[in-house]
Amino acid sequence: MTKKAVIILSGGLDSTTCMGYAKEAGYELYPLSFDYGQRHVIELDNARAVADYYGTGERHKVVKLGFLREFGGSALTDDAIDVPKTGEEPVQGEPGEIPVTYVPGRNLLFLSIATSYAETVGAEAIYIGVNALDYSGYPDCRPEFIAKVQEVMALATKVGVEGKPISIETPLIYLTKAGIVAEGMRMEVPYHLTTSCYNGEAEACGECDSCRLRLKGFAEAGLTDPITYKQR
Repeated sequence: MTKKAVIILSGGLDSTTCMGYAKEAGYELYPLSFDYGQRHVIELDNARAVADYYGTGERHKVVKLGFLREFGGSALTDDAIDVPKTGEEPVQGEPGEIPVTYVPGRNLLFLSIATSYAETVGAEAIYIGVNALDYSGYPDCRPEFIAKVQEVMALATKVGVEGKPISIETPLIYLTKAGIVAEGMRMEVPYHLTTSCYNGEAEACGECDSCRLRLKGFAEAGLTDPITYKQR
């Protein structure tokens, strides 16, 4: 039987690299994306393009979580909160408070829904592109968080109770952004189809925290980012 994996696919660099890792590991890919009212909803078009690239377009699911926009409280879901630009907030990985781009409970919700989907389709793994090194200090990107969710999944699912728990795979968790880019290029991940910009325009801004970290990663890897920017 073919082994299956659900990949939480945003359409960004990290989640697309996870698609590459899951494919390399021999999994049949089940990409899962979320429309949660994010400012950069254009990323869902990129997710669809990535899913098509890997031949999984028909299996690609997009789940609507509109209530996150109703809740607000994040620069990504609340129009009253601006996305910080260059110099207004530390680059990811630097000391500082949890930034306004943190979406409360996002990865907890994503992993819960991915668990339901994985158990439904008979997947044995869930891939998520969390990172504990070059990241914004989000609490739901830490290995401690992943370990606790893994424990809960084993208790809360039929397969877990039966001794066949679904595993959460986090291949990027201890990689620098440059390391992620290098690995993605090795696996021929289609970075030209991705976006990481928080502002949600066709051309990446180059100023937001996510753009800056992405550009920094490509530069440190000695490579050129294939997507277009208003400014690099």
